[in-house]
Amino acid sequence: MKLFVWICVLILLSSTALLVGKYPVNFISLISGNGASPEDINTFKMIIINSRLPRILSALLIGGCLSAAGAVYQGIFRNPMVSPDMLGASSGSAFGAALAILFRFSIKGVEALSFASGIAAVAITWTISSTVSKARSSLVLILSGILVSTVFTSLLSLVKFTADPYSKLPDITFWLLGNLSAVSLSDTVFVSGCALLGFIPLFLIRWKINVLSLSEDEARALGMNTRAYRLIIIACATLMTSAAVSVCGLIGWVGLVVPHIVRMIFGPDYKTLVTASIVIGGIYLLTVDTLARYVLSIEIPLGILTAIIGAPFFIYLMTKSERGWS
Repeated sequence: MKLFVWICVLILLSSTALLVGKYPVNFISLISGNGASPEDINTFKMIIINSRLPRILSALLIGGCLSAAGAVYQGIFRNPMVSPDMLGASSGSAFGAALAILFRFSIKGVEALSFASGIAAVAITWTISSTVSKARSSLVLILSGILVSTVFTSLLSLVKFTADPYSKLPDITFWLLGNLSAVSLSDTVFVSGCALLGFIPLFLIRWKINVLSLSEDEARALGMNTRAYRLIIIACATLMTSAAVSVCGLIGWVGLVVPHIVRMIFGPDYKTLVTASIVIGGIYLLTVDTLARYVLSIEIPLGILTAIIGAPFFIYLMTKSERGWS
């Protein structure tokens, strides 16, 4: 019942966001058909179909992807401070996008290289972890992720250092701040495809994440192949994270804060937690994006807003939480 209520909130918020914007659209005349001029119809297509609708759908999908990825990462690593970029997906995607911008790739080329680099970064992390420790312990995997993230962040700094400070560097910096102003319907289709490919396996094995939340020895004692399931979960979360970052840039704190909010509302059971993270993550990012494009005369990058909102709210969660983290 709780989840149904939140789905209704998501639908209501999406409808409101479609109507909200700096440019007025005469919906009444368009719906009734009375007095709708060809100019009104063209405006409707340009503003609603080509701009607001892809942006709203992308915000819902990206927020859901980052939140679900953060929730499952926190579960399998048994660490409340883990976020989707822990294994290097975000830093890898950022390097790929910066490199593509430096070499004057098209927008689709930037997204493609960013997506591929994010997946490659996590693959490198997994390979290093497997080489160092045959047991593939969570600690070794996290340490490998930190190392890979550091390397890709350094490579990103190198790209920024060599970029033209008057043309390419501003583009790279703006992309890194995170924004949904340039998303298109094709971007929405791409993210939705990756979201489905990542979410469906997570949904089917969501109850097993509860077992992985236990210690390694307890999970194995219950007959679970922890290596295989951890690989599946990491692959799905990486797919969702890399797709999200490749389209919108770096948007932090969503995958860290929202899973804690969902856990406080629905509890720690991953049978509900995965789906609820998708819904509430979409609500959160759509709310922030609507504020970003409507409240001020200039549009604030999402990465800045999510950090400004997320960090203090996370401190509030830590001070007010009495049950602790499960």
